[in-house]
Amino acid sequence: MRRFRALIKKEITHMLRDPRTLIFIFIMPILQLVLLGYANTTDIKNVSTVIFNQDNSPASRDLLDSFQATGYFSFNYSVGSQAEVDNLIGSGQAKVGIVIPPNYGSNLGSGQDSQALVLIDGSDPTVASAALSAAELAGQAHGVNVKTQQLSLQGASIGAGANPVDVRTDVLYNPDLLGAYSIVPGLIALILFQTATSLTALAIVRERERGTMEQLIVTPIRSWELILAKITPYILVSFADTLLILVLGTLIFGVPIRGSILLLFAMTGLYLLPTLGYGLVISTVARTQQQAQLMVMPLMLPAMMLSGYIFPIASLPLFLQYVSDLLPTTYFIYIMRAVVIKGVGLDLIIPQIIGLSIFAVALLGLAMWRFRKNLD
Repeated sequence: MRRFRALIKKEITHMLRDPRTLIFIFIMPILQLVLLGYANTTDIKNVSTVIFNQDNSPASRDLLDSFQATGYFSFNYSVGSQAEVDNLIGSGQAKVGIVIPPNYGSNLGSGQDSQALVLIDGSDPTVASAALSAAELAGQAHGVNVKTQQLSLQGASIGAGANPVDVRTDVLYNPDLLGAYSIVPGLIALILFQTATSLTALAIVRERERGTMEQLIVTPIRSWELILAKITPYILVSFADTLLILVLGTLIFGVPIRGSILLLFAMTGLYLLPTLGYGLVISTVARTQQQAQLMVMPLMLPAMMLSGYIFPIASLPLFLQYVSDLLPTTYFIYIMRAVVIKGVGLDLIIPQIIGLSIFAVALLGLAMWRFRKNLD
């Protein structure tokens, strides 16, 4: 028992002498508890919705109240043209568009049937399926209420006649609501994040562990040249991974690539900059490859859970929505789905490009500063 206790004491001492590893060991359970507890929900709510009400009658407002009463739709935009509706849905700012024609109220008042159109962004099948079901149920329920009022005025039974409100739904970009349309673009973002961050984080730490860092220091190479030489192979590997996933996604899962391939790879290159920056920052902090791997793990879970890959961001608690804005993966998944599935151009993804650019400058600047400090 004396030898056994001595060995236990030795291992505990080694663990306590490595506080960085110890911290990250305890961070993972906390992150899993918080993220899985708050983000793991299948309830879709507050779906961003744009309204194009050409009638503005009490009847049309009653129809909109029926949609809003479901709790699924959040009326964030009210526009005056169909082009604005298409632009907001195409850019991803709105997931649903409700279009009410100018003669909606007058038709109901004269006893005729009225129609309304609900446009749904199908690039995220999870949100689209919930919005489609909610829109159909809201339209049917509102139609029954209108019919009941009409028949009560006529003194007829409720079973007479057809539903006077015809709410027609149209799923855009992904009419069959295939999950692969959403999964494949998101996988590109996650695979690139994991591959680029992990490999880059290990690159410099490996030099330090093998004792070759000193050899690099005495060479005339500058710090930025060393960093660029370290990340260039991983950039090439990441582009190859992107191409491979797109080809396999198209051939196996039938995912169309509707946007510009050139724009797609340009955005991939922009996304790789902050991703590689994460790895470089970790490599300047970690002292061993094990530490570097443990530091990458806490980044992977938020990137998967809070980026919109699995759960819609609008359904997350408000404080987690703010956290999602701090993840480059959130912006790139948005770009990938917009370019691949919707075929949008550069003008509709400018906010995401600005976000990724800020991350790139901040993380690469921090990495170069820390790396230069370590060399000194």
